[in-house]
Amino acid sequence: MTMRSHVGRARGLGSAKQGVGHSWHMIVTSVALVPLSLWFVVAMIKLAQVDYAHLKGWMSAVGNSTGLLLTLLLVVYHSALGLQMVIEDYVHCPGRKFASLIAVKVGAAFLAVFLTIAVLKVAIGV
Repeated sequence: MTMRSHVGRARGLGSAKQGVGHSWHMIVTSVALVPLSLWFVVAMIKLAQVDYAHLKGWMSAVGNSTGLLLTLLLVVYHSALGLQMVIEDYVHCPGRKFASLIAVKVGAAFLAVFLTIAVLKVAIGV
């Protein structure tokens, strides 16, 4: 038995009030990805047998390129949040945890820039 209070035992072990924001970002991106994913799947089924010129015409429409970019960027962000959660929960070595978190953030940023340039290049012809 210890003479410490409940608060004294919990100090440094409990929530630092940072996980709530992370959880809300996961929930919001999950909810947003439901209709966007359905739209994406239907669009890709319709575009499965078309040539490049037709795909370029489809992507040059503002709504389609915006929807595609929004879907891809939300997928990248959502997956980066999920990987961050897994790393924080299961990697116990501080050095490896730090390196892994940096690698996930840099990889997500690179992928977001790459996907944005790829979509704009096809849609606008830059």
